[in-house]
Amino acid sequence: MKDEIWQKKEYLLFDLDGTLTDPKLGITTCVQYALKDFGIEEPDLDKLEPFIGPPLKDSFIEFYGFSEEQAQRAVAKYRERFQDIGIFENEVYRGIPQMLKKLRLRGMRLAVASSKPTVFVERILEHFHIREYFDVVVGSELDGRRVEKEEVVREALRRLSPDGRIDKSKVYMIGDRKFDVEGAKALGIDSVGVSYGYGGMEELRAAHADYIVRSVEELRRFLLRGYEDMEKDLNSLQKIWLLLFSFVLFLAVRGFAQNLCLVSAGRAGMEITQDLSTIISGIGFLAGGLAIFGSARKCVRRTIRDMYLTHLTPQPGTSYGLAALSAAGLSLGGAMLLGLTGITGSSDAYQAVAEAQTGASFGIALVCYGLVSPLAEELLFRGLIYGYLRRFYDVMTAIVASSILFGVYHGNMVQALYAAAMGYLIAYAYEYFADFRVPVCMHAGMNLLSLIVSYTGLGGTRFCSWPVCIVLLLLGGGSTVFLARRKRIL
Repeated sequence: MKDEIWQKKEYLLFDLDGTLTDPKLGITTCVQYALKDFGIEEPDLDKLEPFIGPPLKDSFIEFYGFSEEQAQRAVAKYRERFQDIGIFENEVYRGIPQMLKKLRLRGMRLAVASSKPTVFVERILEHFHIREYFDVVVGSELDGRRVEKEEVVREALRRLSPDGRIDKSKVYMIGDRKFDVEGAKALGIDSVGVSYGYGGMEELRAAHADYIVRSVEELRRFLLRGYEDMEKDLNSLQKIWLLLFSFVLFLAVRGFAQNLCLVSAGRAGMEITQDLSTIISGIGFLAGGLAIFGSARKCVRRTIRDMYLTHLTPQPGTSYGLAALSAAGLSLGGAMLLGLTGITGSSDAYQAVAEAQTGASFGIALVCYGLVSPLAEELLFRGLIYGYLRRFYDVMTAIVASSILFGVYHGNMVQALYAAAMGYLIAYAYEYFADFRVPVCMHAGMNLLSLIVSYTGLGGTRFCSWPVCIVLLLLGGGSTVFLARRKRIL
């Protein structure tokens, strides 16, 4: 169905142990059994958890210093107990069967890519009645072949697409250990780490998993994000209406509040000075923001929840500093570029808006355009419009579409160009930090800088020059590039 959302990933590769099932008892007791054959007593099964995930032979060598021959003998002893007893000392994580069923219903192709021997993987999946959900099941071979995760993943991809034309950008490798992440990276596919397994959050972070989730429920939401909302059944016209309703409501309430204030001021015999006009404008923004506040708050909470699944690693303070430099450099540099090229001077509509915004006293303009209007507009454009678009479409489409709407909203070509570019940056920052306060502060900061330049007269000095413009654009652009290199969100 073309109207469905989040169809970017079509192939899902799952590790078995620690991802689909909890094999602790079976694996650790079988390792305990194998070690006993070497005269090693290990009563604490928790100490044997590192055996869950990586190839057994490698684990015996790494953790107990076995030789190649000893490790092979230990693996054989392990399997002696595992094939009839340990294999069933296992349990499926709660919620996994239901999740797999929903993924299949959404048309995704599923595979198991495990380092465990294929014959055992098949028996476990059949035992727990989840084999039916998988198109392909790939594990290692009993003779020692195909034990490395990279080999397993490669074979799973080959079987999913025999003609070798599988689009790797549409694949997730999902697992709980660093080996799953490394196997995915070796083949150029995205990895999803599950910290509820046996690798843990720190191991997955150190391995640079592309995404990390902490529970089966988070994994379900991540893989099915957007599919289970009421919006999934909406057609294109209904989606457009949902977006336009918020837009129209904001504008209607804002306009009504401003007109009501003007009428009231006229009846009271008050002179409509520039200060009063700016105050009335601020009241309009405030009224528009309040009209959409309830729905915007719900949408922001939902959007943050979805973003949080891919933002479990806190951003360092330097990233916020880079975002501030990016906003300052690109907003000032962009505005200066429009002025130096003569675009702003040739637009009567822009000149009228600029005069209206800077005709009031600085304090009143600061409250209206530096605080009230940024908050109200962010509730509309990032809170509601971007939030809805993000659920309907992919992140890039949501960023571009919301920034275009933000530009159109400003009414004249000059402001539209500037606002669309800044809207893109603000939406990108929202997605990057998963914090609604960031776009609000960024928007307010941009407006504040613009007010400072206007009220101090810097725009008419040598400050407004091509060298300064180029430096500002390079500063803003360079900061944005550094941010993008730190974390990929598109």
